[in-house]
Amino acid sequence: MSADETLSLPNRATRELALGLLVLAPFAAAEESVDLAMLTRIRDEGFHRSEVMETAGYLCDVIGPRLTNSPSVNRANEWARQRFETWGLANAHLEAFPFGVGWSFERTSVHMTAPQAAPLYALPKAWTPGTNGAVRAKAVQFKLESEDDFAAAKGKIEGKIVLLADAREVKGEDKPALTRYSEKGLQELGQFEIPALRRIDKEREDELKRLHFRMALNRFLEEEKAVAALQPSSWDGVLRVQQQGSFRPGEPRGVPTLVMLAEHYNRLVRLLGRGIEVELELDVKAAFHEKETNGYSTLAEIPGSDKKDEVVMAGAHLDSWHTGTGATDNGAGVAVVMEAARILKALGIKPRRTIRFALWSGEEQVYGGSEEYVTRHFGSWSTPTEGKERELGYALQKDRGHLVLKPEHAMLSVYFNVDNGTGRVRGIYTEENAAVVPIFEEWMKPLSDLGVTTVTHRQTDDTDHEPFDLVGLPGFQFIQDDVEYSTRTWHTNLDVYDRLKREDLMQASVVMASFLYDAAMRAEKIPRKPLPRYP
Repeated sequence: MSADETLSLPNRATRELALGLLVLAPFAAAEESVDLAMLTRIRDEGFHRSEVMETAGYLCDVIGPRLTNSPSVNRANEWARQRFETWGLANAHLEAFPFGVGWSFERTSVHMTAPQAAPLYALPKAWTPGTNGAVRAKAVQFKLESEDDFAAAKGKIEGKIVLLADAREVKGEDKPALTRYSEKGLQELGQFEIPALRRIDKEREDELKRLHFRMALNRFLEEEKAVAALQPSSWDGVLRVQQQGSFRPGEPRGVPTLVMLAEHYNRLVRLLGRGIEVELELDVKAAFHEKETNGYSTLAEIPGSDKKDEVVMAGAHLDSWHTGTGATDNGAGVAVVMEAARILKALGIKPRRTIRFALWSGEEQVYGGSEEYVTRHFGSWSTPTEGKERELGYALQKDRGHLVLKPEHAMLSVYFNVDNGTGRVRGIYTEENAAVVPIFEEWMKPLSDLGVTTVTHRQTDDTDHEPFDLVGLPGFQFIQDDVEYSTRTWHTNLDVYDRLKREDLMQASVVMASFLYDAAMRAEKIPRKPLPRYP
């Protein structure tokens, strides 16, 4: 079979292949061994000569936030490629994937000028336009949560800055900002939880409505000639900002739309509620980058020896949102993957399988880079997903047809992913692959003093291992301590270098390097689950 041929597996062949894999899996696991001498060398290099914080610092402080297809993420792609080359990795290159228009912003200034002067904290949502200089306008409030709400605002918002929601209750802290797994928490995570019945049709309908409304709101604000729009941050005390405009050519971009600190937004709503006129001044300098519509991922590898055609992969997403500097989401994961590459190359290892490192872009817009890579190299579904379908997420997409595999599908052993903040690794999710449990348990025994103890059958989602799992490849995400990820840093202005934990990133780098080495050297590839069926 030539390199560009594909293999389409009908249901019967799929079941037979899956059965064969399940039968063989116990024999592969029974012979598991760990090279403790090499693990000692990995730990020595990773703990005594670490460069993980230097890597993270340059990425976050010097390059900064990295929205997909922005100039800064393009700089990050090339910088990472050069670092891989400097460390001596082979085949360091960029791979393109279709994306859309890039966007960046340079500055934002928001002030209340009446009834009194006061600075306000707000940042623009991605892919909305700038203001073309400072603008002043009166504020009005219209709760616009569905197209049915547009009638009340029609003809009343021209030349105004529109507050799009009611005041949001600030509830205060109900749990510690910084958390780590307790032993009890890890034990609970290790117990499989039978998935609840999901109302896919209802979830799909709700998500399609949300996407449709976002475009409808942009179009309405444009047509009604609003000056700008404001929304309260969904988290207390921080600015949690994502997307409002569209990176797809031809879709409405709306007006300058900003997320404001809820505590500041609420004051404006209360003033308006008292019948007091509020005037605001905004200055947002933003730009669309339309010449290049491809996004890029950066890849490099350590070539294998006797099993060089087989591949072990590690990855993290290089792109981020634009509010902080993309430190915990996901500069931390990038630094860990790059440090694992540096460690293994510095030790001069001669792996049996090729070890490939991937830094994806487009993850924040539903796996653009990793999905395209999997489709191009490993396999895809016969019914492609396009347009809004791609924005829904895999679980909510329509019937994809049958699975079409490419020759490289048989050659990938495993993919490991890091994308849950700065927290140290505590174990791994198996994605319901029972055959890998004894393998990972053996690999983790000499890492238990680092807190790596838990293998759970549970699935996890919302990151770049999913495109691999979707086409029947072993793709795994590590269990990590939350630290401040779900309380302070996820998609917020506090996602900066200062929130990274040095010891955690060093530990995670050693764990990643160890798993990669073990996978690259073992006698057999990592066992697979049955090929997926959809729905």
